[in-house]
Amino acid sequence: MLPLLGERLSHGQKGTETLFMAACIVTAQVVMVPMAMLVGAKADAWGRKPLFLLGFAVLPIRGVLYTLWGNPYYLVSVQMLDGIGAGIFGALFFIVVADLTRGTGHYNLAQGAVSAAWGLGAALSNSVAGVIADRFGYDTAFLFLAAMALLAFLLFWLGMPETGGHSRRAATAASEPPIGAVPEIIVGRSGMAAPDPMG
Repeated sequence: MLPLLGERLSHGQKGTETLFMAACIVTAQVVMVPMAMLVGAKADAWGRKPLFLLGFAVLPIRGVLYTLWGNPYYLVSVQMLDGIGAGIFGALFFIVVADLTRGTGHYNLAQGAVSAAWGLGAALSNSVAGVIADRFGYDTAFLFLAAMALLAFLLFWLGMPETGGHSRRAATAASEPPIGAVPEIIVGRSGMAAPDPMG
């Protein structure tokens, strides 16, 4: 949505493209940094899925809000929602991938696959939204992106489990001795064998 927003803001105002894009990016960054810090601190307590759903929810809201008013100050202020979503995704992306691949040795493979899908989606989004904007206008393009974001929200809500519990279960299983394990025997100073209290 950001490239489309920058194009809309600079439409008919030649020479302002860089200024408007810089304003949109800085506005989002101001919100993104504290949001990422909050998510990193609360991901275990609040759960990964609710926070990720919040990140997905702001995307369709943002797309709809862009169609309500053409005032540049209003449009730039809506970018604060982009900071919320970016902060959540940036902080949780690596955590969730680590949760799902813990103990498998496939973390780098999964991270690469998800990153590739993310990049492909971004490229298709810019291309398709650009064609729609040219033919039907910016509002239609923003509503299309909002509809796609809503679909992603529903798919994540219905199809993605909470991964925080998966991570804790994997860590617990790794720390527990296997079933039927024999306690280690320690020979004391008296020469008598005694079970290892730590075993």
